[in-house]
Amino acid sequence: MSELETERLVLRRWRDGDRASFAAMNRDPRVREFFPSLQTEQESNASMDRVMAHFARHEYGFWAAELKETGQFAGFVGLAVAPFEAAFTPCVEIGWRLAVEFWGRGLATEGARASLRFGFKELGLSEIVSFTVPANVRSRRVMEKLGMMRDEADDFDNPMIAEGHVMRRHVLYRLRVEDWRGQS
Repeated sequence: MSELETERLVLRRWRDGDRASFAAMNRDPRVREFFPSLQTEQESNASMDRVMAHFARHEYGFWAAELKETGQFAGFVGLAVAPFEAAFTPCVEIGWRLAVEFWGRGLATEGARASLRFGFKELGLSEIVSFTVPANVRSRRVMEKLGMMRDEADDFDNPMIAEGHVMRRHVLYRLRVEDWRGQS
């Protein structure tokens, strides 16, 4: 599936023209507050290449989020196979990252709801997870608005982050299809 639509967003495949906006977003310390570092243009391009490769392998991924009204690149929202091993993997995670000027409008929640619908209805997933560092209250709030639940026993050290780094510890939220159906 190449794209999803919500009231205000088009979630679509990435285009080369998204690279500059994505790199600018990944250089913003506010956007990268809960990541180990800012990204250089080369690192941002490599991240985008990985997202595009995920689409090629799975036919879904983190969609580029574009505002319907203006066509502006706002960031991304979508689903991806978690790229590491942990007690809860293999799994599909839901994630989002928006440029600061698009925060506080409910766009992450709106795009995530469409992504959940796609994951449960089109992909037939039984569960979708999300994770972040404990201090990332904004993302955790989105997870909770989506009906995702946290069990402290599931919290984990993210193997993608160096041992000893303050952001290695992550909280895990889950949403099972039965619970999602009960909300719909």
